[in-house]
Formats: sequence, C-alpha cells, structure tokens
Amino acid sequence: MIPTIATRPRTDEEIGPRQPGAIYQNVDGRFEVLALVTNPHEAAKLLRRDSARWAVIVRDTLRPEGIPFAVGSVWTTSDYLIRPGRTAYAPAA
Repeated sequence: MIPTIATRPRTDEEIGPRQPGAIYQNVDGRFEVLALVTNPHEAAKLLRRDSARWAVIVRDTLRPEGIPFAVGSVWTTSDYLIRPGRTAYAPAA
C-alpha cells in the first residue's frame, strides 16, 4: 500500500502556508503558488524523485518570463509569506 498524504503528519509543516494563490519570497525569488500536488505518485513524476510526497507548482513573479515549475523544498525560516493563499482549494492531483 502506498501511504497517502493524510498518513504523513509532517507534510503540512513541510508545505507550510503555500496554498494556491499564496505569494512567498526567499533568496531564490518571489513565487506565486499556482497548484499544490498532494498525490505522491504525481509529485514524484513532477519532481523526478521517487521519494517525493508532494510538490508545489510556482511561478517566479520577479522574472519576466515567469514560467511555472515544480518545487519540493520544505518551508523554512528563510521563506517569507507575502500574501496568504486561498483556504479552500481542490488538489491538482
């Protein structure tokens, strides 16, 4: 059986406040969260990492091209929430 996101209590802490619509900033840029993927199989495909349990699809708002991409880095004290996301959302996968 493949564990689901609900069986992993640390996941919410790892994702942090990155819900769709949120904007956050860190040393790498300022990002708008477009989607949150909580299906481990889909996250692993997006991140090309078998151990991935979730992924966040973001767009860097400081770059003119702003091409969306997936990230799987955990939320840390170096991340800064600029705008909270929506509280109700439908998972992307």
